[in-house]
Amino acid sequence: MAGEIPDLEAAVRTGTGKGAARQARRDNLVPGVVYGGGIDPLPITIPFNVLLHRLKAGRFLSTLFNMKVEGHDDVRVICRDVQRDVVKDLPTHLDFMRLRRSTKINLFIPVEFTGEDEAPGLRRGGVLTSVRPEIELIVTAGDIPDHVTVDVSALDIGDSVTISDVILPEGAKPTIDRDFVIASIQPPSGLTAQEEEEGEEEEVGADEVPTTEMGPPDGEEQSED
Repeated sequence: MAGEIPDLEAAVRTGTGKGAARQARRDNLVPGVVYGGGIDPLPITIPFNVLLHRLKAGRFLSTLFNMKVEGHDDVRVICRDVQRDVVKDLPTHLDFMRLRRSTKINLFIPVEFTGEDEAPGLRRGGVLTSVRPEIELIVTAGDIPDHVTVDVSALDIGDSVTISDVILPEGAKPTIDRDFVIASIQPPSGLTAQEEEEGEEEEVGADEVPTTEMGPPDGEEQSED
């Protein structure tokens, strides 16, 4: 399960509207809002450099934060949207949602593979292909898993592992009902090329029909008109 919830410090944003948001950006701050939880939305700002560091660390939209705002109680939040400048691709606005421990939310959880050293297919030179490096799960805000473990130790070349083969963290379930593939072991490129060549040779052989010259029966000469 997820470890200690990281703190995210913010300040109350004075003023509302586009003018106040532009002023915040000029002050090297990123405006945002915290909503939900049955109380009024709270306009905030976060230092640009702090936010940029968090974004570069990855998984920002799937991380539960303990938001600390002076004059307000700490609250668990998750970012639901990061608006960016269309030219510079830098954050311009943030939307955070307040969460209770029992709140159910949809998150993309990273996949980690185990048993790669034991997998027969990989020992024979096969290649592990990750179809879904992340799986979207419905999880409880108080028990967000760091990752989902997928065991590939029994897979041979041509085998695949699906979501039904995976033991999910308690209380989590996939958002997709069908039994989708997470990863598979593909044959090495050299073996694939060899199989394709052999298949082509078999097709050519099947198309060739031996022909023989038809002559008169033994002991008979062909008559001339």
